[in-house]
Amino acid sequence: MIKINKKFYYPSSTRKIIDGKRHYLVGEEKLPSVTSILSACQSEEKRASLEAWKNRVGEKEATRIKDNAASRGTLMHTILEGYMLDKPIVNLTPEGVLAGKMAQQIVDQGLKDKLEELWASEAVVFYPDMYAGATDGVGIYEGKEAIIDFKQTNKPKRKEWIEDYFLQLAAYAIAHNQIYQTNINFGIILMCSKDNYYQEFRVEGEEFKHYANEWWKKVDQYYKQKVDKDK
Repeated sequence: MIKINKKFYYPSSTRKIIDGKRHYLVGEEKLPSVTSILSACQSEEKRASLEAWKNRVGEKEATRIKDNAASRGTLMHTILEGYMLDKPIVNLTPEGVLAGKMAQQIVDQGLKDKLEELWASEAVVFYPDMYAGATDGVGIYEGKEAIIDFKQTNKPKRKEWIEDYFLQLAAYAIAHNQIYQTNINFGIILMCSKDNYYQEFRVEGEEFKHYANEWWKKVDQYYKQKVDKDK
């Protein structure tokens, strides 16, 4: 069983769509989500690639694939949260069974005997006046302060395809360090495909610093775009 240590207070928040983008309402602040910033600052190359995929499979099929993946991912996250908090969740629908098998791969290969201490699950973290987000897990992983994020995927990924995931980890860690005076410079992605293929991707040390710097560039770009739009 994972040790739960509620050593920090994480604020409650609500989510709201503002100008088509997800925001977190934390106290008096309305902060854009990490994913909203990343989406708004996508490279032209990535936008073109996504558009080409939509054109190839068709708009209707693309929507179906994305909706199924999102639903499956939500179920998998819920099951994993239940595991970490020692509140088992069982979903016997066909989609729930699939998500449960994926979650079990992550538990067996990525969490058991590795996540030593959980500070919070689905914790809202924020950087004042800048951004907010919810990390799947934060605590001690293999002896190190860490941000943990779960991802489902339709097919296995290469590291170079998932830079945005590393930027997410850096964003959450920066916010946590700012508010709670922690020193998190390690993040890990625990991923499983719908065919039950498990992968994990780590970022730490100099590589983590690189993604932290790249994240701040995205934040700067986002607010510059916002100023231009509001003119």
